[in-house]
Amino acid sequence: MFGTAYAADPKGEAGHHEPFYREPEFWVAIAFVIFVVLMAWKARKAFTDPLDQRAAAIRKQIDDAETLRREAQAMLADYQKRQSEAYKEAEGIIAQAKAEAERMKVKAQAELETAIKLRERQALDRIAHVEAQAAADVRNAAVDAAISATHQLLKERLAAGQGAELVDQAIAELPKRLH
Repeated sequence: MFGTAYAADPKGEAGHHEPFYREPEFWVAIAFVIFVVLMAWKARKAFTDPLDQRAAAIRKQIDDAETLRREAQAMLADYQKRQSEAYKEAEGIIAQAKAEAERMKVKAQAELETAIKLRERQALDRIAHVEAQAAADVRNAAVDAAISATHQLLKERLAAGQGAELVDQAIAELPKRLH
């Protein structure tokens, strides 16, 4: 079909052709190219939009992961700092507790020594008091025994007249013995 169209020249001039833009095949080819370009352009969006969306979603996930990683690193650094501070604070508390325990131990030892000395002094005072009381009791018992024995001897040995004479003599000697 194409071959016969060119073989028969309607004007009868051999070798003369019309310009290419007047031929319908040219315009069909142009329309076909425009159609293919438009279809490719539209199809490109149909093919690339899901890929672009997927790429955007992946990019967002990567950004989120990066943000989370930075936050995790910041939190880790913060926790490490807090742990270090807590460790230092615990060491300070332990040192303070040891110092306080040592002060309390020294104070308790001093109080114990004071209490022991006080109890010892009290015990010695009681012993001295008991000894004095015992000595006084022995002395009183001895005086009572001596008076009783003297009284008994005087009763037995003295006659009725001698007793008055001895009493007078003792009264006379009394001022000499008191001074």
